[in-house]
Amino acid sequence: MAEFRLAPEAELELDDIWLYIARSSGNLEVANRVIDKITDQLWLLALHPYIGRRRDHDLQAGLRTFSVGDYIVVYRIAAGDVVLILHIYHGKQDILSLLDD
Repeated sequence: MAEFRLAPEAELELDDIWLYIARSSGNLEVANRVIDKITDQLWLLALHPYIGRRRDHDLQAGLRTFSVGDYIVVYRIAAGDVVLILHIYHGKQDILSLLDD
């Protein structure tokens, strides 16, 4: 069975994405649609965990990334092909420096 799990940081990042979009657009529906799009793609990752780009050499061993619109999902594959969503960053952010923190 396909499964993904959100790390606490990823949950907070999704909340922050929703809040930022809701405030900047003034439209809750727009924020909901973006979160729904990201969540739909997380289910795609759960079904096809190896679809993302391997980032062993530039980020960290075992990490993968997957683009969803303007966002980058950082994840790793655990036992049983469970997808562990570690972070969800905006594509303009410096992922390398964020992961170092």
